[in-house]
Amino acid sequence: MKNKLRAILIFLASACFGAAAWAETGGYIIVTPSDIKWADVGSLPPGAKVAVIEGPMSEAVPITARLMLPANYKIPAHSHPGVERITVLSGTFNYGMGDKLDPQKTTALGAGSVIVMQPKMNHFVWTKEETVIQLNTMGPWTINYVNPADDPRKK
Repeated sequence: MKNKLRAILIFLASACFGAAAWAETGGYIIVTPSDIKWADVGSLPPGAKVAVIEGPMSEAVPITARLMLPANYKIPAHSHPGVERITVLSGTFNYGMGDKLDPQKTTALGAGSVIVMQPKMNHFVWTKEETVIQLNTMGPWTINYVNPADDPRKK
């Protein structure tokens, strides 16, 4: 019971104080904003940054990561092989479903909004302002563009 209470308190503290990069101690992860280490994301259009909290993203393990998307940013239609859980931490995440990015067919999701997407569901994203989201999924995390020409790894 004591360990369960401790885990709940750690989770609540992390949620309240804005977790970032991570330090593992005794079976739990504590993250503070000063720990965050942003890196480029080669599988997304240039400008996006990622901070992996729990991972690594290339292995079949639970993943928690933050993505920072700059203002006026677009991610063309794509899908992922696993269930994705996205929480908007700041900014506005404009999200739509379909095979082609269409800003008119999106829902504006502000801080605190959550999206749960099923595997292989085509969707697209754009931002008007810098936006930070948190991704929770089971790895490995990959992105599959509907139009292969949109894939920055092939440019």
